[in-house]
Amino acid sequence: MVFKPRRTTVTAMVGNVAVGSAQPIVVQSMTNTDTADAVGTAAQIAALATAGSQLVRITVNNDEAAAAVPEIVQRCADLGCTVPIIGDFHYNGHLLLVKYPETARALAKYRINPGNVGAKRRDDNFRTIVQVAVDNDKPVRIGVNWGSLDQDLLTSMMDANAALAQPADAKDVYMEAMLESALRSAALAEEVGLSHDRIIISAKISQVQDLLECYRRLALRCNYPLHLGLTEAGLGTKGVVATTAALSLVLAEGIGDTIRVSLTPRPGGDRAEEVFVAQQVLQSLGLRSFTPQVTACPGCGRTTSTFFQKMAEDIQGYLREQMPIWRGVHVGVEEMKVAVMGCVVNGPGESKHANIGISLPGTFEEPKAPVYVDGALRVTLKGDNIVPEFLQLLNEYVELRYPKA
Repeated sequence: MVFKPRRTTVTAMVGNVAVGSAQPIVVQSMTNTDTADAVGTAAQIAALATAGSQLVRITVNNDEAAAAVPEIVQRCADLGCTVPIIGDFHYNGHLLLVKYPETARALAKYRINPGNVGAKRRDDNFRTIVQVAVDNDKPVRIGVNWGSLDQDLLTSMMDANAALAQPADAKDVYMEAMLESALRSAALAEEVGLSHDRIIISAKISQVQDLLECYRRLALRCNYPLHLGLTEAGLGTKGVVATTAALSLVLAEGIGDTIRVSLTPRPGGDRAEEVFVAQQVLQSLGLRSFTPQVTACPGCGRTTSTFFQKMAEDIQGYLREQMPIWRGVHVGVEEMKVAVMGCVVNGPGESKHANIGISLPGTFEEPKAPVYVDGALRVTLKGDNIVPEFLQLLNEYVELRYPKA
């Protein structure tokens, strides 16, 4: 697939993270803790950062949450976590940011939804938030959302459309209202004094094709860095597949500078799943590398044993666990490719294509597992210690192949 040049020509700094222009696409995530719980929120931020989230957003929705932000930032620093923390404001951001100046200083960026800055004095409330951003030299994301659009603007545009001799489709007007809200708000922010390179825009929709069309239009009308995400993606497989489809279509057209995967977590599930999915989308598209990739066959009647499935899972887990250590030591290790195959049909071939690969014996095959390193047969493993022996070979390969930083 040939990717078109990114349309964004502006770089916005969010803390120590550069967003836009020729910078790598940034992965971000959001906590789901009660922000007033400073200990729990800081712990989740640190966990998301360890998983690879480069920006983390938190809800700041009331006095208790706003008051907790400086402590959260300090606790993260004490944990060695320096990820920029973004405040997500709806309805009362103009009040909280003024009332809690330490919070305004501690956050790395403010997210404003122009549809939720108060039904009355909408522009004044928006200006207040932007002025705080200007005073504290903070960037702002103007985040328009399909589900919380400025109703006054939408009504006005719908009425104007209805008066036309040939009215446009209602969905088209809705989409245009989203773009108008975002771009009008960006212009107002610059009028207040926020510099052009301190603005990031998003226009999130929950339907895949609508999201693609919306961002196509947005990319043609501005050069602000764009944040991508399929809002309310949903649960489980539906959420992962819908998000992957949406982000891949938009990214394939060279659009997008930051991404977030908005999955509904399972009860007690790992919040970092949304980080892993975002990383995998970018890595599968060849846009970034985050962790060594494991190629594994799906299994068939030739592989009635589940041993290779368990081994593939163990190796993928091992690689993910090692990456926080390897990332700072071994340059380029995130681009390594590993193959764990279940029989002789495609096993040796896939193993040869990988940096290091193993082909396990399928049903009725001779109980041996050839290991290929850089396309050549290195050793054949047998017996009950295949997994630890392969992991040892994997560690030796990393030490030899990827120089220390």
